[in-house]
Formats: sequence, C-alpha cells, structure tokens
Amino acid sequence: MDQPPVQQLFFQHIKNNLPPHLSLVDEIAELLNISNDSAYRRIRCEKAISFEEIQKLSSHYKISLDQFLHLQSDSLIFSGKLTAAQDNYFEQYLKNLLQNLVYLNQFEHKHLYFLTKDIPWISFFQVPELSAFKIFLWMKSILFYENLKGKKFSLKNEEYSEYIVLGNKIAQQYNKIPTTEIWNLEGINITIQQIEYYRECGLFESKEDILIIYEKLEALLNHIERQAESGKKFSIQEAPADHFPDFRMFYNELALGDNTVLADLGKIKITYLNHSVIDFISTRDERFNNQMYQSIKNLISKSTQISTVGEKNRSFFFSKLRAKIQRHKNS
Repeated sequence: MDQPPVQQLFFQHIKNNLPPHLSLVDEIAELLNISNDSAYRRIRCEKAISFEEIQKLSSHYKISLDQFLHLQSDSLIFSGKLTAAQDNYFEQYLKNLLQNLVYLNQFEHKHLYFLTKDIPWISFFQVPELSAFKIFLWMKSILFYENLKGKKFSLKNEEYSEYIVLGNKIAQQYNKIPTTEIWNLEGINITIQQIEYYRECGLFESKEDILIIYEKLEALLNHIERQAESGKKFSIQEAPADHFPDFRMFYNELALGDNTVLADLGKIKITYLNHSVIDFISTRDERFNNQMYQSIKNLISKSTQISTVGEKNRSFFFSKLRAKIQRHKNS
C-alpha cells in the first residue's frame, strides 16, 4: 500500500494533538487566517502548504520536523518559559499550569505518570496552609521577589489569597486525571528541609505556624494514603467513590524520581521535565516520549504497588513518612 502524502500525514499529526471537541478545519483556518474552504483544500492535499505555513503550524503545535520527517538528527524540541524577574511571573506560572491541565482534561483518554522527588507539588494546593507556605517560599526563596525581602511567613497574612484560589483550581483539574505516582521514602525530605530551613533562619512569624504546617503536612499524607487505599483520586474534603479517576501508587526502594511527568493521551504523549526548581519544559517528540513511557513501565515493574493492594507495605511506607514528620515536629 502506498504511503499517504507527507502533507496529509502532517495534518493527521496535528489532528492527533487536538482535543476531540476541536475541529481541525476551524483550527487551521483561524491559525493561517484563511477560509475554511482553503483549509479543507490544504488538508485534502489539493493545495500545497507554503514554507511560511509549515513554520507557523509547526511552531504553534510544537512539531519537530526532524522527528516528523524521520530525519537523522539527535535534536529534541522542548517548549517552556524561563523564569523571569517580573512581578507577575508566579501568577503567570500558575495560570500556565492550570491551562495545561485544562488542556489534558479535554482528552477522553488521559493518564498521568509522576516520578516524584518531592510530594507532587499540585497536592499542596489542596491544603490552604501548605499552599500558603509553598507559595511564599517559592516567591521569596526561589524567585526572589523584591517585595518579600526581610519578610517572614505568617498564616495570618492573606496577601497571597488569590494565588491560593488559583492553586485550588489547579488541584481540582489535577484530581480529574487518572494518575500513577512512583514514590520513594526520600520523597518527603525536601518539604521537611524547607520547613526546617525557615525555622532555623527565623523566617516564621510564630512557632505556632510551624506546628500547624507540620500538622497539615501530615493531614495531606493521610489523604494520599486514603487515595492509595481506595485506588481513587479525590479532593481532601471528599470521600472516595467508584466514579472518581483511578489512582495508582508504587514504592521504589532504589530510584528517587525527579518530578518528571508523562501525560499519556492515547494517540500522543507529552513529557514535562522539571528545571530551575519549579519550572517545566515539555516535549511531544514521539521518540523521546515512547522511551520515557517504556522507562516508566520498567520502573513500575521493579516497584511495589501500595495502592488497593499490599496493605502491609502501604502501612509500612506511610508510617515511615509520618515518623519523619513527628521527629521534626517535636524537635
């Protein structure tokens, strides 16, 4: 059987990247500023697309032509935004994260694989106190916001309530997506180290806030254990139900993740790589994503499942994590 024309395959590739409810013709027509009839003629290969149109479509849909045309190249195309020293960067970061999750939720088939180095950062947004602490820490100690110089963290400060509201929307979108998380016993260490650093540097307004943060961290851990026990993903205020998205959790004794996230959307996959502490870059490169997917599957096969089954292992795992919190909380 003859291979379909490259132009036809190009548009099929774009279609595979679109959420099911979007029309390929409408999208192409709007992006190229042409009529729907002109878009149809390009999609049907009745009219050749120009280099300028290829460039515009490839840029918009993050298509690597090297990969698409099977050219011999070691290049990989990633997209993302670099941390910028501007007042609204963190707000834009959260909005971009929300936009990505909304996009993923538009697909009928979707599944996230999370290789955790820390507790999945989106989970913190379910607990207002933890969300406030993480937001303050990211803005003050990672992004170095000028207006936070010399300031201490306080749960009484409502200055960041808009970020907390935005974070809650992010958590709601995240909880709609079936997820597999691979954890290690070291996965809680980063958050504990951050709390202890702020305590030792006198960056908490009160000792009471420190205790509350540790209590809320344990509450979040208890919630994640409930999710693992039920095999379902739900918000911290809810009880598990059969219609909720699946939640699978694995414990790996040797491998510590790096907060890499792989989104499996059926016909396409997207990998999100963590960099600069909180930022991410993403790729739709088929070769890279297939290798990442296989690597995750291999890691899962060498891990212990602690969701729905393995009650003894699950209890051991979470008891170890809670013990770490208690040691520091009572120190």
